[in-house]
Amino acid sequence: MTIESKSKDFSKQNRIKIHQPDVSKADRFNPRNRIYVRAVDGLWSSLRRRMGWVAMLFFLILPWIPWGDRQAVWFNLAEQKFHVFGLTIWPQDLTLLAALFMIAAFGLFFVTTYLGRVWCGYTCPQTVWTFIFIWFEEKLEGARNKRIKLDQMPWSFNKVWRKTAKHGAWILVSLLTAMTFVSYFVPTREVYIDVFTLNADGSIYFWVIFFTIATYGNAGWMREIMCIHMCPYARFQAAMFDKNTYIVGYDTKRGETRGPRSRKADPKALGLGDCIDCDLCVQVCPTGIDIRNGLQYECINCGACIDACDTTMERMGYDKGLINYTTENKLEGINEKVLRPKLVGYGVVLTVMVLVFIYASATIAPVRMDVIRDRNALYRENNRGEIENTFTIKILNKTEAKHQYKLSVDGLNNAKWIGPDSISLEGGEVLTLPISVAVDPVELKRTITNINIVVEATIDGKQVITTQETRFFGEM
Repeated sequence: MTIESKSKDFSKQNRIKIHQPDVSKADRFNPRNRIYVRAVDGLWSSLRRRMGWVAMLFFLILPWIPWGDRQAVWFNLAEQKFHVFGLTIWPQDLTLLAALFMIAAFGLFFVTTYLGRVWCGYTCPQTVWTFIFIWFEEKLEGARNKRIKLDQMPWSFNKVWRKTAKHGAWILVSLLTAMTFVSYFVPTREVYIDVFTLNADGSIYFWVIFFTIATYGNAGWMREIMCIHMCPYARFQAAMFDKNTYIVGYDTKRGETRGPRSRKADPKALGLGDCIDCDLCVQVCPTGIDIRNGLQYECINCGACIDACDTTMERMGYDKGLINYTTENKLEGINEKVLRPKLVGYGVVLTVMVLVFIYASATIAPVRMDVIRDRNALYRENNRGEIENTFTIKILNKTEAKHQYKLSVDGLNNAKWIGPDSISLEGGEVLTLPISVAVDPVELKRTITNINIVVEATIDGKQVITTQETRFFGEM
């Protein structure tokens, strides 16, 4: 048989292999079918690992950073205050928190439209913790093939101690994760000291145990199930993708027809493409897909298959990039368009929202005041013949220091302030103060007069004036 006939026969077999599903991978979405992720080294894997460790360390260290007499980041639910370094967000300022979530959403839309699911592959907590757990798995149970053999072996001392060490490491990481997460809501030192001295509140133990179990289950057992079956992002990402979005793509024109061959063989003479069908791209994929089947919603753009394929191409003496970050247009030989209406739109909205958020954060009023009229009587005439209106004033000191406040009324000539006109509030204190405003009927030009209740204070060397408009009722 000639080389040409052999290559034609091999090509025919290879085409059959491509179009017929592989039975061993047909049910990869079954949660019972475990995916053994193979370790891989390369540019993108190294970048992902470094970003993962940085994200993990940032998460662990942030609650320990001091800021004055408290920790820098503290979501104090008991007192309804969110501290983020020098910024304190009160319930009255929760529109800022909503704006922050909207910025995060549009940021995700912008990045996804341009770079695909890089959030999933590099910075998503599920991915970061999963790869950390896989790292412990590799160190304690060995490489992919050894782990498969270990699971198939009967129970022995070697298997018991390796499994015990692995799950012990997972539980420790999960416990540390849970305690760190709780430390964002309860002072860090209290969490660690009280939990280990058995003096913590029951609710703290509940949440520590809850998040420990959740982390252990998600990163240790569920892994790709979270990405494939539970994460909504994979489902609606198609609405943001277009043919110019960067994805992990397989160059079919260059790679097909795929098939094994020796390093010295000429693939063109055999009628083969550059793909040697080693399946390494499948073995390193954390969601167990074959990127050669085209764009799939399960792909998290982690780039592991790119590194595996580049390593194979380098060994075979072929050009790298058979699998690469690319676009559908580029794969089809069409020029890419970086600037397109959808991407520009997301970018403009994101920029505007960030600027508005920065301005709103920088101009948060240090004093909050609400004025409530007495609903039982619009007005009354006092024993001096004056028209008197009663109000309830609520004043909140939104700073963390004690300040003196001066109260007055503006908008009425010769008005009299009946009640305390100077008060002192501790940091975070709320004062409810009933007061009355009285005026000679001669001064009233109309039945209803718009007036302003004014609060003045000197905070950090600056005079702060807060006003609240209300109405003063006279004789009907």
